[in-house]
Amino acid sequence: MNISVELTLLPLHNHFEIPIKSFIKKLRGLGFKVLENPMSTQIYGEYDALMASLQEAIKDSFENESAVVLNMKIIKGDRSGYVPSF
Repeated sequence: MNISVELTLLPLHNHFEIPIKSFIKKLRGLGFKVLENPMSTQIYGEYDALMASLQEAIKDSFENESAVVLNMKIIKGDRSGYVPSF
């Protein structure tokens, strides 16, 4: 089963750019399709493989930050080709 995941990492300190860029680079290196925009990062793949990889990437980021929030949305299906029809 394929899924689409939207992630927003929010380090709770003034030097937020470095941990966000580091997290995105980790996601890019996982071998899945990754799309980025100024508000969030989307990653697409097979459920079991993607969730296992995300678990490690999230844990690494949490271990390296004293205070951080991660917002995550998971949609069943690969929505990477979505094009608005309006």
